[in-house]
Amino acid sequence: MNSEEKKVEEMKNVEEETVEKNVEQPATEEEQPVEGEPQNEAKEPEKELTPEEKLQAEVEKLQAEQEEMKDKYLRLSAEFDNYRKRTMKEKAELILNGGEKAFKAILPVIDDMERALTTMQKATDVDAVKEGVALIYNKFVQILGQNGVKAIETKEKELDTDFHDAIAIIDAPTEELKGKILDCVETGYMLNDKVIRHAKVVVGK
Repeated sequence: MNSEEKKVEEMKNVEEETVEKNVEQPATEEEQPVEGEPQNEAKEPEKELTPEEKLQAEVEKLQAEQEEMKDKYLRLSAEFDNYRKRTMKEKAELILNGGEKAFKAILPVIDDMERALTTMQKATDVDAVKEGVALIYNKFVQILGQNGVKAIETKEKELDTDFHDAIAIIDAPTEELKGKILDCVETGYMLNDKVIRHAKVVVGK
């Protein structure tokens, strides 16, 4: 074998070794495919809405909000109507039975008056009858006070038209009593802070 044939044989051996190495060498990390990951799959771009589609979406949103507000309005309207009916009923009951507490409080006084009338038919001691009537009167005044009713003071008080009604004017017996109340013809009363009857009085001049 001459020198040229040796060179050709050596080149063949080199090529065969190179091919064998390329076949046996595994692919690198960059070359190896990732399991479960699609190969060369391009992402689809999001579809942009047309002006008509945007307008339709806005209309649907506004319609949903309108329905929600309408539902809230109907609920509030029904609740207010129920509240109005309930308060009207309570007000009517208060007007009809507002004095129930006061009336129940004076019923014992009526019982005492009935017993006093029965006793007076047989009583011979006038002083005992007077004492019994006085006790009933004091009890009645006490019950009125517990319910906010009190008499208006008049004795030697300055005339006050907010509380007193002067029905007569007479000469005052002393200088100190001029312009002051000398006598009370009819007692006035207040319910809490409201005058329910003015006191009828006589004033000195």
